[in-house]
Amino acid sequence: MAIDLTRDRMGLIRCVLMTIALAFALASPARAQVASGPHIIASLVPESDTPAAGKPTTLALVMTPQPGWHGYWKNPGDSGFPMKAEWTLPKGVSVGEIEYPVPTTLVIAGLMNHVYEKPYALLVPLNVPAGLPQGAKLPISAKLDYLVCTTSLCVPESAAVSTVLMVGDGAVQPATAARFDAWRRALPRPLGSPARFEVKDGKLRIAIPFPASAPLSDPHVFAEKDGAMAYAAPQSFTRDGDTLIVETKPGASPGRGFAALLATGDGTGLTFQANPGAVPAAGRPLSSPPAGYTVSLAVIAFLGAVLGGLILNIMPCVFPILSLKALSLARAGGEEREMRREALAYTLGVILVCLALGGLLLLLRAGGEAAGWAFQLQNPSVILVLLLLTAAIGLNLAGLFELGAITAGSGLAARGGLVGAFWTGALAAFIATPCTGPIMAGALGATLVLPTIAGLLVFAGLGFGLALPFLLLGFVPPLRRLLPKPGAWMETFRRILAVPMLLTSLWLVWVLGHETDVNGAVTGVGAALLLGFGLWMTGLRQRGFRAAAWAPAAIGLVAALGGLALLPVHAVPNPTEVGGGSTVQRFDAAKLASLRAEGKPVFLYFTADWCLSCKVNEKVAIDRAETQAAFRKAGVVMMIGDWTRGDPAITRFLNAHGRSGVPLYLWYAPGKAPKELPQILTPGLLMGLTQG
Repeated sequence: MAIDLTRDRMGLIRCVLMTIALAFALASPARAQVASGPHIIASLVPESDTPAAGKPTTLALVMTPQPGWHGYWKNPGDSGFPMKAEWTLPKGVSVGEIEYPVPTTLVIAGLMNHVYEKPYALLVPLNVPAGLPQGAKLPISAKLDYLVCTTSLCVPESAAVSTVLMVGDGAVQPATAARFDAWRRALPRPLGSPARFEVKDGKLRIAIPFPASAPLSDPHVFAEKDGAMAYAAPQSFTRDGDTLIVETKPGASPGRGFAALLATGDGTGLTFQANPGAVPAAGRPLSSPPAGYTVSLAVIAFLGAVLGGLILNIMPCVFPILSLKALSLARAGGEEREMRREALAYTLGVILVCLALGGLLLLLRAGGEAAGWAFQLQNPSVILVLLLLTAAIGLNLAGLFELGAITAGSGLAARGGLVGAFWTGALAAFIATPCTGPIMAGALGATLVLPTIAGLLVFAGLGFGLALPFLLLGFVPPLRRLLPKPGAWMETFRRILAVPMLLTSLWLVWVLGHETDVNGAVTGVGAALLLGFGLWMTGLRQRGFRAAAWAPAAIGLVAALGGLALLPVHAVPNPTEVGGGSTVQRFDAAKLASLRAEGKPVFLYFTADWCLSCKVNEKVAIDRAETQAAFRKAGVVMMIGDWTRGDPAITRFLNAHGRSGVPLYLWYAPGKAPKELPQILTPGLLMGLTQG
């Protein structure tokens, strides 16, 4: 009864405070004049004006506080109340629970408030029933009741918002997609692992799983349940390895568990469920990181990147490009000075491209973009340009034309000398990015938490590792003696090297088709044919010693690049079909949390069509009939995160797991913490997961 009385007393205090504030506002003419609203302008924005029948979409309640005013989180704290929405929807249409962004704290007269002082958006899932005809109108409206306050005045306000949707194809305009991406970035991410809490010696102590390497500044825990903690009480944070320990004053009723949000101090946050359990003793304060920690992490990440870059030389993404350099080395014939210069030029090209891509990635993240490693291959236009480049190189190696007629693109990469060595290295580094193979993924993930300079050194280490074999050939004469001497065999070898290069072009056509649709693949093939025809005509003119031999190639290149304007808008693909006829659920953080709460085993993996190591794992391990049979027998739910075209939600999830790219494989056993699997999978490994 004491708890109930305390809870009632807290509610009474809030009512009294609100009553006093409203009475004071009404009693004062000056303040009543100030209180004329609206002080938060509300609007309803749909993600798609033409949602598809049978598929969910999202609505945004966009709230814009006037200067000096603020709105409230779903648990407002010591005062205030959350927004209430009364929806009017067409028959069969329903809305889900409102998703709130991460709030901030505001203490007024000793009372803690969980507020939004800047414009914010509340996201609402909208479910459109199947079977609705195309063009059917869906009028959506809501009556919103919310509280808006300053530091000295509170006013309850109401707003009526509405929109009319039309059943269609579910298309999202680019500008609208960018707005919703920004709003989703402001939402907290699910932590994935439960926290533990205990009330001991008058303190509420919470142990939150949180990587020791993850940055944390000015954190705060917001409890969703009223009475779980004393809102205005100080919160102390310490680290014990990969556990964050919070100590504060308990509320009236922590109960048997509560949901909460950890704000990490940079506008982002993590949601978690706190259950009763033992909490370790307080650890190291946040303000005193261990000496040399950042330096040690940077050194380890640099060495890991060097090793990962070295491994990239045997990955299928890179080998066809390296064949160009192999031919160049064979032509060099062991000339020591020339070999050293070309090795340095090649290394410079690799490292500069890795630094440029890494710097752009860090710059995008600093600007709030959810970008990850290999972000450039998520753009169909980049894929088309690479397709044209590799096709031109392959046709040159096949003897269709000779270089000298064109001086950019494939010409730069395949010509000899320092320029050719530099551009071969640049191209190898650019195409190597999707192959985040073993060891390298962890090193790139470390750049998420390292200072900018240290992060760039990691990218430089990746380039150094990728260039290391040719650097050694240039500076270690005994290794060069192993190379065959120049001879007539080189022309045959050149023709053979055209095969992997043209196979790379074929792979890029496949990627382009998956990133867009079959029309995109046809556009890519057509563009390559136009360029190939121009290069063939150039070759004929070269053999006839005719003037302006480069003209047909230039015309073909311009015509081929016209395909950039013809690339179709990416359409949402159907659910992925895997071996054995089963269907993979698409990644959804809320659905993942629901499945875990139901006690279901989940195999979650993140992939991309341009990631060859991902596709190899799917072919040899995931999609195997015996693996699928074992998963079905054990009731395993498979969930896939497709990162081919980029997805801010997936990027945030990867970042939370210390990853900057794919693949990532996670196993969620019922009642246990998630287990990260190696990047090279076998059927035996996956089937063994179902056996304990």
